[in-house]
Amino acid sequence: MAFDGVTVTVLLIILVSTLVRAVFGFGNALIAMPLLAMTPIGMKTATPLIALIATILALVILVKDWRIIDLRSTWRLLAATIPGIPLGLILLKGPYENTGKIILALIVVGFSLYCLFRPRLFMLRHEWAAYPFGFIAGILGGAFNSNGPPIVIYGTIRRWPPDRFRANLQGYFFPSNVIIIAGHGMGGLWTPSVGWYFLLSLPLLLLSIWIGNRLNRTIPKGHFDRYIHIILVLVGALLFIQTVFSGSSG
Repeated sequence: MAFDGVTVTVLLIILVSTLVRAVFGFGNALIAMPLLAMTPIGMKTATPLIALIATILALVILVKDWRIIDLRSTWRLLAATIPGIPLGLILLKGPYENTGKIILALIVVGFSLYCLFRPRLFMLRHEWAAYPFGFIAGILGGAFNSNGPPIVIYGTIRRWPPDRFRANLQGYFFPSNVIIIAGHGMGGLWTPSVGWYFLLSLPLLLLSIWIGNRLNRTIPKGHFDRYIHIILVLVGALLFIQTVFSGSSG
């Protein structure tokens, strides 16, 4: 396959998105998916590609933080995610790419606005709430690799301590992503294009992890992530506008 302008664009998107994930523990799919959806590779290549990358990132962070994971919450989230993944795969594989892009744009904008304004949510004390959050995350993960927003919101209303928040996310993301990429494989989404972009992105993953681990200790998070979410609102809005107008013109 050719190393052209599309390939360079895809790799730059992957570098920026994985760097954000290495710093904060989530966010690579929120950044990468709407941007990749606006490139020629399309959702059916972007989704399995980002799933593979996210699995490696989760594993690297998990190796460091596995001792402080709250297993009581993460196993319930994972159990509820599994039945949701096939529904997401049906949405991805069907003739619904423009619908999927609109849903993805709304997820990105809505979650970023939530992170920017941080509404004061009630504290959730019951573990059973993990099941609906996990199920929704499974659908979004199977279709768009966007299982992060429901899990982050769940962790917020469960008042996960800051030191465990990043670890709990990886304790959920790694096994759920393994299931998601297996579903992508069984669904015939592992194509030569996915393998090509994945192999090219591996050096960038190592670079972003190295930089991200250092930034995680130095950047004042309250400032940096605010700018990230403002950018995400703009990216999501651009994807929404582009999809709606391209669909109406077709």
